[in-house]
Parts: sequence; C-alpha cells; structure tokens
Amino acid sequence: MSGITDERIVSYIHSLEKSNGNLLDDMEKYAHDTDVPIIRKEVESFLRTLITIRKPKRILEVGTAIAYSTIIMANAMDDYMKDWKIVTIENYPPRIEEASKNIKLSGFKNIELIEGDANEVLKKLADDNNEFDFIFIDAAKGQYMQYFQQADRMVTSNGIILSDNVLQEGDIVESRFAVERRNRTIHSRMREFLYEIKNRKDYESSIIPIGDGMMLSCKK
Repeated sequence: MSGITDERIVSYIHSLEKSNGNLLDDMEKYAHDTDVPIIRKEVESFLRTLITIRKPKRILEVGTAIAYSTIIMANAMDDYMKDWKIVTIENYPPRIEEASKNIKLSGFKNIELIEGDANEVLKKLADDNNEFDFIFIDAAKGQYMQYFQQADRMVTSNGIILSDNVLQEGDIVESRFAVERRNRTIHSRMREFLYEIKNRKDYESSIIPIGDGMMLSCKK
C-alpha cells in the first residue's frame, strides 16, 4: 500500500491518462523536479469530470502553487462556455512568479491571480459579496476550517466546496501520538475539520479516498 490507495491500482489508473498538452506536461515535470506539490493524476480526472458535470461559471481556488490545477480547471471550463472566471490565491512569491508565467503561457485571460494570505484574501472577497459556484481548497492543511468558513459565505446554493489532501497519506486514522510531533497540530485540526463538515446540516459531504483523500461538500 502507498498512502491510502494500492500503488499498483494507482499506477494502472495513471497508465490510462492521456497527455494534458505540452504546457501542462512541462509544468508537471517541473513540479516533480522541484518538489512543488500539485494535484495527482487521478485527482485531475476527478476534477475535470466534476466540473463537466457541475458546469460552474465562477471558480475560486485557494492555493495556486504554479497554477497547474488552475489551468486543468480552465481547460475543462473552456470546453463548455467562454464566459467563465477563475480566481486563484497564492502567498509564496516564487510560486506566484511561476504561476503568473504559466497563466500567461496558457493564453487564458479570465484567470485572476490574487497575491496574499489566503485567510485575508478570502475574508475580503466574502466581505465584497463575491459568489462562486465551485471552490477548490488546496492550501495550508491546518487552516482548512478557516478557509471553509469563508468559502461558506461565498458558495452559491447547490455549489460545491472541494477540499484536497484531507487524509494525510493515511495518517488521519492514527492516534495523534502515532504521528510525528511536528504534524500533530495539523492532524488534530484536520480530524476536527472532517468531523465538523461531515456533520453540518447545510451541506451534504462525502470523503472520497482518491489521491490523498478529498472532501466533496455540496451546499443545500
């Protein structure tokens, strides 16, 4: 086993994936060579399929990194409409520079990259009454509850909040004392996040064991 899934099954699933095109293939190689975290191949497919089903017009992404998932989502949206918008947030200057370059290379004019602390940016977006019908959370794992609380203020009725990496390579099922000391705070916060969101009556949520685990939450 590798993390939460069988490595042989994951390898087989990956073997079925087609190329994402030169730009994204180059970005994927860059991310692997420089240890930049990007979404996994099976998560890419899930994300594209979910967007194709839901057909959102406005997407908010918390955690741009190098804009790999941003462009994956943009490609999926551009297949069914031209009047769409992605707002994506990143705080780390080297990744902001790389993301800006990649967004420019993608040719998409309707991606807005906002620089700054995610919690501060989210609060401002919510205070300004922005609305999104799809929100993808993939940033600091210890902050997921705060991100979700602000996202809840902006997601439309029947909108989706998708949170990535919620099972922490399987560590989430362990006692906090079995987890490395430096990871214990994140471990505790993620368990609290999963419990609280699963038990909210205003959302229907499912924990999906693909990649490193995803929480799919639909606002009622």
